[in-house]
Amino acid sequence: MLQPLCLLFDSDGTLVDSEILLAEVMAEILPRHGLPFTARQYMDEFRGVRFLSIVQALEARHGALDEAQRRVVEDEMRARMEARMRAELAAIDGMPAALEALAEHPLAVVSNGPERKIRCAMESTGLGHHFGERLFSAYTLGVWKPDPALYLKAAEAMGHPPERCVVIDDAAVGVAAGLAAGMHVVHLNHFPDEEGTPDGAIAIGHACELPAAIAALAAEVTPAP
Repeated sequence: MLQPLCLLFDSDGTLVDSEILLAEVMAEILPRHGLPFTARQYMDEFRGVRFLSIVQALEARHGALDEAQRRVVEDEMRARMEARMRAELAAIDGMPAALEALAEHPLAVVSNGPERKIRCAMESTGLGHHFGERLFSAYTLGVWKPDPALYLKAAEAMGHPPERCVVIDDAAVGVAAGLAAGMHVVHLNHFPDEEGTPDGAIAIGHACELPAAIAALAAEVTPAP
């Protein structure tokens, strides 16, 4: 008998409602260091993208920082973001109930963020008990979405082949990574009027739709005898 599908969740914007906090923190910190930036820019251009990649894109537009400045910028951003997460962060609407409904599945978090940030998010929202130590950080594994290797390494560690894994991600970089990894992908699309869902991915608009989407996938992947 086949085991339940392995579910690999992105963190920011998928499990936890952190994207606007991060956008506001970046808009607060980056201009202080000569990199003009707005919260809207993050949401429009850089959602889910590695912080260093965002800084490098801004440097190309506004002038390069030296390595010491980059470290200061990132340290300030991480400290401010953690403080706001601990004070303000909430789970994505409907996600706690969805996770309860999916408890029979192996669950993991796979994020472009540092492990400390993932742990902070899980602790601040009370979602951590669903995942335990099954937290996979791009910073720990040394590979970032949209590279599919991040999801592939997580699947290998979980003991599941790609075709038995489902990526749940809200950002374009994560959806692309999951598809390139040969996994099933559920796109939690918060902005359907502005952002399309690529062919091959399943679009949902709310976390409450996730259990039914996973059940339909399981029936498709494991047809009745």
